[in-house]
Amino acid sequence: MRRGAPEGVARIRRRLMWLAGPARRRPVGGGPSDLRLGFHLETGMRVGLFGGSFNPAHPGHAHVAQTAIRRLRLDRVIWLVSPQNPLKSGRETASLAERMAGARRTAGPDPRMIVSDAESRLGSAYTVDTLNRLKARFPGVKFVWIMGGDNLASFHRWRGWTDIARTTPIAVVARPEALLQSRIAPAARRYAAARRPSREATLLADAATPAWIYLRAPLNAASSTKLRAVAPAPSHMEE
Repeated sequence: MRRGAPEGVARIRRRLMWLAGPARRRPVGGGPSDLRLGFHLETGMRVGLFGGSFNPAHPGHAHVAQTAIRRLRLDRVIWLVSPQNPLKSGRETASLAERMAGARRTAGPDPRMIVSDAESRLGSAYTVDTLNRLKARFPGVKFVWIMGGDNLASFHRWRGWTDIARTTPIAVVARPEALLQSRIAPAARRYAAARRPSREATLLADAATPAWIYLRAPLNAASSTKLRAVAPAPSHMEE
């Protein structure tokens, strides 16, 4: 009771507290705030974050996500469809709605696969910012960043790439067009001592960072570049 408050006021306050019941623990992520992202995550979940333009999404993307969820024993993989890759031209990128729809078709009906425009909702253009914001919203979740070997080859060009590697475990899934490049990539060389053997894949989500793993699996040759070469221009580019 606040010092000096009348006894009648104190009784009313006690009555209101009794009616309200005991304080309830807020869900990880802050309750309604995480609903605006389109998904809810629970404390202790092991969640893979799979970012990209998905321009368009293809079976190679599904192969990367499925390999990660199986080998790392993840509870969820969230496909983070980028509003616009800073390293790519917007003239070559289909609309977010088109790419989201394609990613949903490619991810399939598995409820563990979540296709999200969280980066657009968070106003985040860079992976390092996305990771920081998601970790702040879901402090009890164990996040792993997932990428194909082709992305590892250019990872050193990402803004804040050393911060990502220093704070988030990374799983790299082999891709046929980048087998050599990923092995000799600047990021692979810089963090060579932090690479974990593939037999420890199930431990990656709990590993102290920096920590990354290279997962070999039956290769899928599909690529967005090849598909764009034979597909019509994105609808927002047509004149």
